[in-house]
Amino acid sequence: MDILQSLMSGFATSLTFSNILAALVGAGLGIVIGAIPGLGSVTGVALLLPLTFQMDPITGIIMLGAVYYGCMYGGSYSAIMLNIPGDAPAVVTALDGYPLSKKGQAGKALFTANISSFIGGTIGIVMLTFMGAALAKVGLMFGPAEVAALVILALCSIGWLLGDSPKKGLISTFIGIMLSMIGIGLAFGQPRFTFDSMYLLNGVSFIPLVIGMFGFSQVLEMMVNRVDAAGLMTKLSLRESLLDRSELRRIIPVSLRSGVLGNLVGILPGAGATTGSFLAYVLEKKVGRYGAEMGTGRIEGVAASEAGNNAAAAGSFAPLLSLGIPGSGTAAVLLGGLMMWGVQPGPMLFQNSPDFVWGLISSMYLGNVMAVLAALAIIPFLVKLLRVPPAFMIPVIAVVCVVGSYSVNNSMFDVWFMLGAGVIAFFMNVAKYPVAPLLLAFVLTPRLETSLRQALDISRGDLSIFLGSPIAATLLSITLLFFLYPLIAKLVRTLVKKRQTAK
Repeated sequence: MDILQSLMSGFATSLTFSNILAALVGAGLGIVIGAIPGLGSVTGVALLLPLTFQMDPITGIIMLGAVYYGCMYGGSYSAIMLNIPGDAPAVVTALDGYPLSKKGQAGKALFTANISSFIGGTIGIVMLTFMGAALAKVGLMFGPAEVAALVILALCSIGWLLGDSPKKGLISTFIGIMLSMIGIGLAFGQPRFTFDSMYLLNGVSFIPLVIGMFGFSQVLEMMVNRVDAAGLMTKLSLRESLLDRSELRRIIPVSLRSGVLGNLVGILPGAGATTGSFLAYVLEKKVGRYGAEMGTGRIEGVAASEAGNNAAAAGSFAPLLSLGIPGSGTAAVLLGGLMMWGVQPGPMLFQNSPDFVWGLISSMYLGNVMAVLAALAIIPFLVKLLRVPPAFMIPVIAVVCVVGSYSVNNSMFDVWFMLGAGVIAFFMNVAKYPVAPLLLAFVLTPRLETSLRQALDISRGDLSIFLGSPIAATLLSITLLFFLYPLIAKLVRTLVKKRQTAK
């Protein structure tokens, strides 16, 4: 009852004109920022943070929070329509979103993304409201050893679960790990695999890599194969893009379970929305009714990814507010903003600044509703854009790729790197090597290196720290099963054949 009373008082704070306007503007800006390749939630929140210093702290954090989960909505747009993920979490959305677009079902993919984002975000906010402090304590159970074991499990499962061939998937994963190792080492500060190039000292930039491998490779495919999508696009209308009852029944259970999993992942320090979207996708691929068809253009894949990353975004607020520990890169920027306003996150925040905390939590409900309404309102315009002939679409996508890559560091090196990554991805697609495992491994490996190093520093190099933790030992055991499963399955099939021939 105390929680409900606090939430109602929070709504009294957030439902003022200035705070409603801040939530609306933040959600709209977040959608736009998320949809632009090369920006993303971390960059968007960091750029807008100085503009909020003159605001009331509650109004400022409401606006930045709305920007954060608005970015989760917008990131799917370019992923679905152009195969260029606007942010790292949208990489998983592109696996089924863009194939749906090629089938002339971009509208359904966009509606699915928005509805699932709303469901996942709502689950995350509800769990934050009633179990924020408890969830934060669960997050504390995941130290460096546990996080390292979780990332190892994710890396080992990427190659098996994404793509038709586990061998090719693991090769792509290995390439992604190698690319992430380029630059100054996190542990000792020594340059690695830079080939004496000053441009590689900071490592490979994610944005040029993802734009090249998803966007520019698609340009090359459209040029070489001369894809004529005009026939599909002329038949596309807003009414045909709406989800019917059977499709809603298919995505709601997916969104619910993906939202719960994504929220639990979001509370883990450093896990972030990318890990939440990927693990939600993996869960659906393993337990879902249409798991075997995911990756070919299923709305369930879009629903799992979008519900997972939005729930993770909301979940990252639990350790941020309750413990002062950011659960993602964007939450780390928000933590800096809170300190600039003189607000000290931690266990006493709920007692010392209840108006601030509950005003923020209540505004998240409001902002989530505004974000989904704004996102749904944009769909008719996006549907019309799909009618643009490929002859005009190809140069437009190419320009977006070049501008997006150059804008990261204002460097032509990033542009040339993007073009090279696009060519490599094109030939990988021709040889049926999946690109998604490469990009996901590229994102997850730095987190693995940091956690692994921290765990070994704590134990002074003793590997038993991974076995002494029940959580880490369980996760590593599951990883081992991933490797042993093909051998066990082959052995079982051999024994069955022998018994059949013996009869």
